[in-house]
Amino acid sequence: MDLTSYIAAAPEMVLLGLICVVLVADLFVEDERRVITYWMTLATLGATLWALFATAPETRTLVFSGAYVSDPLSQVMKVAVVGFVAVAFIYARDYLKANSIHKGEFYVLGLFGLLGMMIMISANSLLTMYLGLETLALSQYALVAIDRKNVTSAEAAMKFFILGAIASGALLYGISWVYGVTGHIQFDLIAGELAADPSANNLPLWVGLAFIIVGIAFKFGAVPFHMWLPDVYHGARSPVTLYVASAPKIAAFALTIRILVDALGGIHDVWSDMILVVGVLSLLLGNIVAVAQTNIKRMLAYSTIAHVGFILLAIVPGSAEGYAAALFYTLTYVVAAAGAFGMIVILSRRGYEAENLADFKGLNERSPWFALVMMLMMLSMAGIPPLIGFFGKLNAISAVLGGGYTGLAVLMMLASVIGLFYYLKVVWYMYFEEAADKAVIQARADAQLVLSLNGIAVFALGIAPGWLWALCLAVLA
Repeated sequence: MDLTSYIAAAPEMVLLGLICVVLVADLFVEDERRVITYWMTLATLGATLWALFATAPETRTLVFSGAYVSDPLSQVMKVAVVGFVAVAFIYARDYLKANSIHKGEFYVLGLFGLLGMMIMISANSLLTMYLGLETLALSQYALVAIDRKNVTSAEAAMKFFILGAIASGALLYGISWVYGVTGHIQFDLIAGELAADPSANNLPLWVGLAFIIVGIAFKFGAVPFHMWLPDVYHGARSPVTLYVASAPKIAAFALTIRILVDALGGIHDVWSDMILVVGVLSLLLGNIVAVAQTNIKRMLAYSTIAHVGFILLAIVPGSAEGYAAALFYTLTYVVAAAGAFGMIVILSRRGYEAENLADFKGLNERSPWFALVMMLMMLSMAGIPPLIGFFGKLNAISAVLGGGYTGLAVLMMLASVIGLFYYLKVVWYMYFEEAADKAVIQARADAQLVLSLNGIAVFALGIAPGWLWALCLAVLA
């Protein structure tokens, strides 16, 4: 094994090594001094980010006997997931302290989840992808149940674990079918086999593909494999919900692109129909059910399902523009979702969860700036110009139109109109309802800074979206 392999995987190696350091060091840190673990965790993320930039690939490189790929696409997604995990940790600190769950396990599990995401992003093998997926999944199960005294969290974690195990089994079963048909587990070799032998495009391969799509749909939270998502978003502690709702969505996109495009791009006409059905169902059910929610975490959960529908439908045409639009949409959605859930975390305090729509009544009276930031997040998710969410939806609809799916594009626009209703409901509560809770909003300067940057980001990226769109096109060309 040459030095190139180690250089390409240096960010993951740095991260794993520092996770071990944080894990051991936390054993000697007392609860009242847990801030040491927090700062060590942020230092770990900083070192990982430095390693990513120091080893940035100029071209696509396969290492570790073809099981690992280093390319510009993986670089962009890894930088994004590291950044959003850092955001989740910054938001979480005060909340965890206030609720007496400020434990080192939160940070260690979050870092292990990040490691799983990075492995998924750079996977060039079905087994490497599965390894990264399970590393992320096991970390998430434990995170959801981190408050062991909370019955709701424990119930959500159990449901997440059971359904996740079923989905992982389905994915692994699908992998075995694909391997049986093609004789390969590396994505490039699978693609080569399908191109060289058209007879491999047969029923056994389609069966394997169907099971793989079940696994992908579950990890995304797409209908009809969405059952876990509203309960986990609602049942988990708010910082954990923020973590689950942000960076793992980028990893799920990587899972989709690596398997369906890199490996099975030659049978696009087969899997596009499956993805079309899943995407349409997610789009419709997510938006319609979200309207009826009074709990903002469940509302955002169903809106997430609707957003997943947009992402999946963007890849249906099978064009480079569609894949770029899906990546663009994923990144812009995560920016807004991180800010929205961050606002929920900041408004929560000891013994009180700001998880109902009514908890946002009169927020403008309590903090005009926080209300403005939250409004920007809601309007961005709704796709209102000039915010970045508008361009995400515009690019996705344009990609679908470019593929000749006119009726589908109309459906996506109508779904956006439905979504506008429940997002504006939050804005109405903040600006036109009297505050029921007059308590002073307390948040550390770092959390306020990150929230402010979240708000500025959705606006600034909306004013100048061209560079991000060009970046997405470049890495997926």
